[in-house]
Amino acid sequence: MAETKYIFVTGGVSSSLGKGIIAASLAKLLQARGFKTTIQKLDPYINVDPGTLNPYEHGECYVTEDGAETDLDLGHYERFLNVKTSQANNVTTGRIYQSVIEKERRGEFLGKTVQVVPHITNEIKERIQILGKSGEYDIVITEIGGTVGDIESLPYIEAVRQLKWELGDVNALVIHLTLVPYLAAAGELKTKPTQHSVKTLMESGIKADILVCRTEHELSDDIRRKLAIFCNVRQEAVIQSIDASTIYDVPNLMLEEGLDTVVLKKLMLPDDTIPNLELWNQFLQRHKNPKYEVRIGLIGKYVELQDSYKSILESFIHAGAANEVKVTVESIHSEFINENTIKNKIAHLDGILVAPGFGERGVEGKIDAVRYARENNIPFLGICLGMQMAVIEFARNVLQLKNANSTEMDNETKHPVIDIMEAQKKVTHKGGTMRLGAWTCKLSEGSLVKDIYKSEEISERHRHRYEYNNKYKNELENAGLKSTGINPETGLVEIVELEGHPWYVGVQYHPEYKSTVANPHPLFVGFVKAAVTYSKLKKSVKLTQNQ
Repeated sequence: MAETKYIFVTGGVSSSLGKGIIAASLAKLLQARGFKTTIQKLDPYINVDPGTLNPYEHGECYVTEDGAETDLDLGHYERFLNVKTSQANNVTTGRIYQSVIEKERRGEFLGKTVQVVPHITNEIKERIQILGKSGEYDIVITEIGGTVGDIESLPYIEAVRQLKWELGDVNALVIHLTLVPYLAAAGELKTKPTQHSVKTLMESGIKADILVCRTEHELSDDIRRKLAIFCNVRQEAVIQSIDASTIYDVPNLMLEEGLDTVVLKKLMLPDDTIPNLELWNQFLQRHKNPKYEVRIGLIGKYVELQDSYKSILESFIHAGAANEVKVTVESIHSEFINENTIKNKIAHLDGILVAPGFGERGVEGKIDAVRYARENNIPFLGICLGMQMAVIEFARNVLQLKNANSTEMDNETKHPVIDIMEAQKKVTHKGGTMRLGAWTCKLSEGSLVKDIYKSEEISERHRHRYEYNNKYKNELENAGLKSTGINPETGLVEIVELEGHPWYVGVQYHPEYKSTVANPHPLFVGFVKAAVTYSKLKKSVKLTQNQ
């Protein structure tokens, strides 16, 4: 292909309709036809990136290989496509304005008045085309956050209007995702919200080429015809997106609706192949037909909002399918764990994952959960802060280092077994300054993790300011908490394992960021497998006791 094609995905009527899943599903279908496809997200909020946002506000912050702190939708893109994203795949209004203001300060606009049009819109257009001009992709799908009509989205919509006109109809198209609600009192689906949403889009100078309609009920031919006439699209371009049991069903649903076929036709691209979804459907088959079930406790402080741990939850789906196991994740708020409640909350679990996070709230509950897993031989995985809690728990209760802690929680602790990284001590600006992105880790001979990874060296993504304090390394190791993964450049302990425990691993990095449908993360696969073994052992012991 000589010229990159661009697809823009906008949303109307309501937020959270699933633009990211539709974009990822379409990308999957195009990829399965042989087109090199990528997706980017344009977010209208003024933060430079999601790195400083509270998970309650924004869900998880997803980190790319090159250290970008991005929107959680990029996780969906990677999980669906099995292709790494980068800084260029997520742009915010804050970053756009920051770049334009820096250019103005350097005098690049030659004294002109800096305005939303053309300066902000030109910057947006440049960002949209970075991936296309790289020469790596045939098709770039751009998801625009927010809802059409939002004040903060207007510069993006204007940039899309200009770009669509500049590129021409055969090189760019707009997919508008909207809602067709069902009114129970009337007993029918209503098209008026979609009509108004499309009208708002047209008032901005953009005609939708394809409508994707979220619905709880099947769209009849009459409704599709009505939407086509009133919204100025062809009837075959009115695509139904009915509620699915899992997001991983959506590519197949879009295939049935012919979304990829309509897109290829409008972009004048060859439609002479059938999407190869064989591996995808094998995954779905295993996911939907498990042979066993395990219950794993997710111990964290943001459990009220599942998007806070989105990548972890999806990693369990991938690992569960790999093991042909249904993983039921039980979210447990660490603030409510103490010595009086812990047995009731945790004893029935087949595995315990202590989640990442920041700050002191809920920390003692996490430490109690780690101790219970250690003392009762329950499979344990600690991620980032979860790994640090494992070190603190071991220092307090095995080494008897009273009040051992992280300097993040207690700057005056006498035993800082977790301490701030040297490079972080002079950092004053919090945004984008943590240890971020992919770093190398060398695995110890004979360790559990080396057996799991089947490799001597791995690369994993990080997002942290505090680290294992090497001053306590010998003491911890001699007592049985082995350092089995070390960064070869800095000497940072990345992985700890507990000697004599059937499956106990703490990792400083975030393995969940790299788990995809095509490549479930080996740590999660191994953890789920260990949970199955533990579950069967429990049932066997219980059966023996009852005989």
